[in-house]
Order: sequence, then structure tokens, then C-alpha cells
Amino acid sequence: MEIAQAALWVVVLLVVLALIFDFMNGFHDAANSIATVVSTGVLKPAQAVLFAAFFNFVAIFVFHLSVAATVGKGIVSPDFVDTHVVFGALLGAISWNLLTWYYGIPSSSSHALIGGIVGAVIAKGGVSALEVMGIMKVVVFIFVSPLLGYLLGSAMMVIVAWLFRRTRPGHVDKWFRRLQLLSAGAYSLGHGGNDAQKTIGIIWLLLIGTGYLGKEATSPPTWVIVSCYAAIGLGTMFGGWRIVKTMGQKITKLKPVGGFCAEAGGAMTLFIATAMGIPVSTTHTITGAIVGVGSTQRASAVRWGVAGNIVWAWIFTIPASAFVAALAYWLSLAIY
Repeated sequence: MEIAQAALWVVVLLVVLALIFDFMNGFHDAANSIATVVSTGVLKPAQAVLFAAFFNFVAIFVFHLSVAATVGKGIVSPDFVDTHVVFGALLGAISWNLLTWYYGIPSSSSHALIGGIVGAVIAKGGVSALEVMGIMKVVVFIFVSPLLGYLLGSAMMVIVAWLFRRTRPGHVDKWFRRLQLLSAGAYSLGHGGNDAQKTIGIIWLLLIGTGYLGKEATSPPTWVIVSCYAAIGLGTMFGGWRIVKTMGQKITKLKPVGGFCAEAGGAMTLFIATAMGIPVSTTHTITGAIVGVGSTQRASAVRWGVAGNIVWAWIFTIPASAFVAALAYWLSLAIY
């Protein structure tokens, strides 16, 4: 009985740790939702985080749990998952998030979590424990999501420029200050829908791996879903101010019309990925869209050196978080 109670408390603590990761995810990625709308002056920072947090939570009523199912059942075999694996995965992801947040680097919380899961599972069961097709989908969309964001953002900018080519700049600015509220809301909706489900997925994986939920379960408990959406919304409310400046001003200068096109392109990319059940990086997506908008003006409008540094962070995210997760897995075996 005492062993069973101790095991239950370990699961509870890991659920809390997962919700802390989810909160940090919102905190870390808040900049992705609000950077453009703040940098263009449409909303003040305090208004923007409340606005984004609201739509993060509202996403609970909009999207199916396709991404959660991919993380919970499509990345690794649940047979190899235990509390040590989940501890390692979360510690690897959280460590990378803290490091990149401290240095103001807009990296991917999503890929940090995937890397953490992969690293911890390999440490336990080797490469055979991985679901190759699920991981390939994630890896492919590391490249597809920023490219799609780039294409949609630049296409939106070209279309808008053509439609309003005879309109005075002052009128264009006035209209798109209002329209940017719609695009920012849509992007925050996509952010909540895709990112909250990743934490839902790892808690789902934990419950299956520890026997508290059957493998045949088609969805996790309601309390898991509500708590994860609430956690990411709260994280967004506290914001990630170190990264706002990088995303909103250092890559390219944005006006309201550019902010609208970047957010709209990014939102469409997130909606497509979430519908397909693919966990993507909101950071990759909005960066691609911002670069796409900037490049339609002229190539020199984009600070390619800054964008290049961000890409290097993307490349290192999965292997770095996987390495830390493997170390954390072995540490947990020594602790309990």
C-alpha cells in the first residue's frame, strides 16, 4: 500500500511539473503571439498579453485533440514510458527553455519537449522504442512550418499591397490597426490550440505508461485538458518580455499592415498543422511569416544575421534537450 501511494505521489508531482512546463511554454512563447501587435503599437504590452491569454484558452473549444494524440501515442511506444522517462523528458525541455529564455533566443518549446521525450526513451529502451513515422512528421515540419509561414506571410503582403495600391498610406495604417486585432486573435488561438495539446499529450503518455489510463483510451481526462489550457493561458499573461524585442523589431521593422499579414500567415499555418495533428513550433512559424513579410519590401529589410542565429537555435533544440533528458533519466533512476 505504501509503495502504491508513493508511486501515485510521483505521478502527481510529474503532472505538476508538466503543468509548470506548460506555463513556461506560454511564458516563453507569449512573444510569438504578441510581438507583432506590440511592436506596431496596436496594443500596449499589458493589453496584448491579456488578449492573447484569452484566445489561448478559448482554443479549448475550437480544436480536436489531434496534436495531443500524436505526442501521447505517436512519438514513442507507451510500453517504454514510466515516471523516469517523463521526468527526464520534462527536465530536458525545461532546461533548454530556461537557457534560451535567459539569452532572449526565440527557440521552440515544442521541439524541446519532443527532444526530451526522445532522449529519455532512447536512454531507457534504445532507438527501437521510437515511433519513426511520428518523429519524421515532426522533423519534416521543422522545415515546412517556417517555409509555409514565409510563403503565406509574403503572399498576404503581396495581395494586400495590390488591393490597397491606390489607397493613401494613412488610411491603410488606420484600417490595419483594427484588422490586426483579428489576426493577433487568430494567431493566439492557433498558439493555444497547438501548444497546450503538447502538454496534454505528455500527461496522457504518463497516465498510459503508469497504468492509470488504458492504451485504448481515445482522449485524456477532462481535468488534464482544462488544466493545460489554463496553464498556457496564465503563462502568456505573464509574458516573455526578453523575446518580444527580438521577434518584433530585430528581424525586421513592422507596420500594422505587415503585422496583420505575418499573423494571418502564421495563424493559417498553425491551423493546418493542428488539423493534421502535427506539433509544430509557433516560434518557427511566426519567424517565417515575419521574414516573408519583410522580404516582400526588399531583401535588406530583413536582418538575416539575427534570423540566422535563430535558425541555429532551432537546429540545436532537439539534440540538446534530448541529451539533457537522457542525463535526467539516469539521475532519476539514482534518486528513486
